[in-house]
Amino acid sequence: MSLASELEQALAGLAESDLVDVFDGEERLPHLTNFQFEIREQGGKLMLHLWNEHGNLARRVLALAESRAGFLVLDVARFGKRKPGRLQIVRRSRAQSADRIGREQYRILFKKLVQEKFPDETVESLTTARDLQHSLSGCYVRGVMHAGGRAWALVGVSSAEPREVQDRILTFALIWLDWVRSHIGRRALAGLRIFLPKGQWAQTAHRVHALTPTVRMELFEVDESLWRVTLIDTNDTGNLDTWLTPQRDLEMARDAARSVIDRITGLAPEAIQVGVPPGTRDVALRFRGLEFARWHAGQLEFGLTPRRRLLVSNNWNSLKRLVRKLERYRSPDSKDKNHPVYRAQPERWLEDTILRDPLRIDAHLRPEYLYSQVPAFSAGDRGVMDLLGARLDGRLVVIEIKAAEDIHMILQAADYWLRVWLHQKRGEFESHGYFRGVELQDKPPLLYLVAPGFQFHPTTDAILKCMSPEIEIVQIGLNEEWRQGIQVIFRK
Repeated sequence: MSLASELEQALAGLAESDLVDVFDGEERLPHLTNFQFEIREQGGKLMLHLWNEHGNLARRVLALAESRAGFLVLDVARFGKRKPGRLQIVRRSRAQSADRIGREQYRILFKKLVQEKFPDETVESLTTARDLQHSLSGCYVRGVMHAGGRAWALVGVSSAEPREVQDRILTFALIWLDWVRSHIGRRALAGLRIFLPKGQWAQTAHRVHALTPTVRMELFEVDESLWRVTLIDTNDTGNLDTWLTPQRDLEMARDAARSVIDRITGLAPEAIQVGVPPGTRDVALRFRGLEFARWHAGQLEFGLTPRRRLLVSNNWNSLKRLVRKLERYRSPDSKDKNHPVYRAQPERWLEDTILRDPLRIDAHLRPEYLYSQVPAFSAGDRGVMDLLGARLDGRLVVIEIKAAEDIHMILQAADYWLRVWLHQKRGEFESHGYFRGVELQDKPPLLYLVAPGFQFHPTTDAILKCMSPEIEIVQIGLNEEWRQGIQVIFRK
């Protein structure tokens, strides 16, 4: 089959649909939804023409790079351009269509806003297209602006996006900055400009302090109701929502629950761990990291579902059966690796494994001084476990643990490191009863990023290049079968 016939067959299933996106390189062409097409030979070259009532596009087709249901990628030549480009035509779902329209509308408004804010600079290449190859999300609008020989990378996010998406903008902004740096050509890269909705910039401003000063950063607040842009002073992040629970309060909670807790831990002492969740006076019992019981206000409830049962005298055997189930399925030797109990909360399981043998991570750690989720802050379950410890020389160590690939791990870790360093400089660990008898160094804490060796995200190196030299970061790669026992396979 000729290239023209293949192309005509592929386009026939995509044309005349309002659920198709056309991308010229990385730029989406919103005016070409619901297009018609023509393919013709011209001087021995294959020409493709797409059009509708709103606009048109013509390209010379060099090759059909990929073709499958709802997805077409063409290598094309653009008139007046020597370098070949790519044309993508992609069918999407109706749900994706609604998101795309909202983000596309924001992209158009965002361009007007930035041009008004910086009238002497030119904005180009704004897009919300996903770029999976370079780990760039479609939740953010990104592009480049320049004046003369200086250029800025810019990233913005709409107030319509979930708060979690807004708070994670810095990760993708740094990835975009790295991409722009390598594609900027002869222009000098001035830095990175980030635009956040009104009132949603505090966490990003806080995390900026973990970056190297060589990364010039400007943060802006966008009031979408007034369409007004304000430069944010990143030194004014307000009061961080972070606190230390005094050790005596944690000890009092454990003591109040001692009799029932000791009886339960006796069922499987090698696997059950007791802790006080941050911000509570509860006592949680976890089986290799998986919570199965909690003591609260003088009563204990148990179970693995949201509907837990109150422990009373006549259902003790039910609790014992639950522990036996956990021993069977949440074990390194479990024969059913797909059982929900085995697969649940892997970060918690990895944290529990490290707590039981921390010298595998660092032979200079003091095992008796390892605290989980200290300090605490209102960020919910971030999917990353935090440990705080001290080495034999008194140097604090922040340990961030991830059992699976997570693009946000580094900045989440840096966020936590900043909070630990803040409390350390205030002398609050000593005053709240932590590290008793240890003379803590006044150096900034070390930061260990711990994950299975193949689970560090491909963007890790690009983001690490942007981190402050004040943060000494060590990547510790573990064996993939860490449930069988921890082995460090690399340290860098």
